[in-house]
Amino acid sequence: MSNFNFKDHFSKTFILAYPVMLSQLGQVLVGVADSMMVGRLGAEPLAAASLANSIFFVLLMFGIGVSMAVTPLVAMADGKNKSNRIGRLFRHGFTINMATGSVLFLVIVLFSPLLKYMNQPEQVVELAIPYLAIITLSILPFMFFQTFKQFAEGLSQTKQAMFITLVCNGLNVFLNWVMIYGNLGFPALGLNGAGWATLISRVLMGIIIAYYVFKSKRYRSYNIGFRIKSFSFPMISKMLRIGVPTGFQFIFEVGAFSTAAIMMGWIGVTALAAHQIAINLASISYMMASGLSAAAMVRVGNQLGRKDIKTLREAGFTVFGMTAIFMLCSAVLFIAFREFLPSLYIDDDTVIQMSASLLIIAGLFQLSDGIQVVGLGALRGMADVRIPTVITLIAYWVIGLPLGYVFAFVFDMQAKGIWYGLLIGLTVTGFMLLYRFHALSAKLLKKTE
Repeated sequence: MSNFNFKDHFSKTFILAYPVMLSQLGQVLVGVADSMMVGRLGAEPLAAASLANSIFFVLLMFGIGVSMAVTPLVAMADGKNKSNRIGRLFRHGFTINMATGSVLFLVIVLFSPLLKYMNQPEQVVELAIPYLAIITLSILPFMFFQTFKQFAEGLSQTKQAMFITLVCNGLNVFLNWVMIYGNLGFPALGLNGAGWATLISRVLMGIIIAYYVFKSKRYRSYNIGFRIKSFSFPMISKMLRIGVPTGFQFIFEVGAFSTAAIMMGWIGVTALAAHQIAINLASISYMMASGLSAAAMVRVGNQLGRKDIKTLREAGFTVFGMTAIFMLCSAVLFIAFREFLPSLYIDDDTVIQMSASLLIIAGLFQLSDGIQVVGLGALRGMADVRIPTVITLIAYWVIGLPLGYVFAFVFDMQAKGIWYGLLIGLTVTGFMLLYRFHALSAKLLKKTE
């Protein structure tokens, strides 16, 4: 890669990435605020939130993965200056996403009673089921929002979703304060109050972004209005071939952490609460890295549309470098403040000390976590999703989780053993995806020379 202008690539990537990073940070900080506010109610409500979210987010992340098919295809079409195709991609993506959201809603409704049979503490399950029912209602408005967000990001327009997300998430935190504790004359709803706050904020996010996109002159040339006769099953099939494997990538990763939460429940309430705190903190850096992943997906997809493979490789490796620097800084912060950070969530010394031990492991897997999420994004920009899906399946479910179980329950390492298994799974994934991007892009470059 001679004449590699890192400064230019850094600038272009950062302009794309920082609004997504702030948007993702806003999303995850709501989860942090939820956990902090719920944690003040005690270890049991916090454990219940962990259990419910471990189920909900697995399926929600599948929906997010499906919705992401819109972005690389729009970016490729934009690189080829095909505005009519961009409008068709939006319409087909909207249909797929709303259908996906409806299916996920039904799956969670049918699955939630099974929480009683997962060998979890009874008092935790009793709190988790009604909370899960409330946040499940937010899936459809969230998928509605995702369609417009991924469409705009495919066109390199990332700031609008950022502003909408930050405003609505600020409202979410305020509603938490009102509904969890019963302020301003409202009844104190406890954990369920956090669920209602989430639902209201997501409904508003969908309404605001749809109003903006349909009213903005910027998007009129794409003719994104709905016309049933223009639907194409081949286009739907193409989008599903990207979206469904991407959804499974998220399921394999998030599902691994959710399964880890269930295993924590086998150890006890303290372990489950500590896991919730540590994973909540680790999700901050992960979601920030996922903003860089989105930038990698757009930049790689755009250059693929232009058939400029040299720039594609340079852009991709720039994002890997940026991510490595960011995640190493996160690792230092997690390890240095491992006892202070959990104290922001809960006053229970036992939970704080266990969380601190998990944060050391979280610091160790920061680099791997960042590399793997950016690797998935860069490969998604190349419409390469099948092999990365197999990689995530093997790394988490054949290697990481089984090792975590053995470390925790056979070698009696308890909570730390589960997280060591996750560390190994993330490391394998990161290495394999980085190599996959290098090999695939090098092969394309050779063909164009």
